[in-house]
Amino acid sequence: MRESGTWMTIWDDRILEYLRENEGAAVGEISQSDSIRVSNTHVSRRCKKLAEKGLLRAIGNGAYVITNTGKAYLDEEYDAENEMYLNKEEGESETNVTERSRT
Repeated sequence: MRESGTWMTIWDDRILEYLRENEGAAVGEISQSDSIRVSNTHVSRRCKKLAEKGLLRAIGNGAYVITNTGKAYLDEEYDAENEMYLNKEEGESETNVTERSRT
């Protein structure tokens, strides 16, 4: 089961799944997807939040790509609430570096 954060919404998983399948997209394209039926404004807000948390990366002009952390979350290898990777082999956790450069 995915370890979502209390800050996440149901749309976040769908946005991440869409971006993994499509290797990146602009907000307008994401919001027009059959699996995501919310406004451009809502998708934009969610993408910004996902990027702030390190699950997406903005590539300019309102477009985003999924990060390795975002892929790990979808693969149930990352705890988004505690910002840490999960070690599936040993059933233990590995702390993720929580400080990211804000460039």
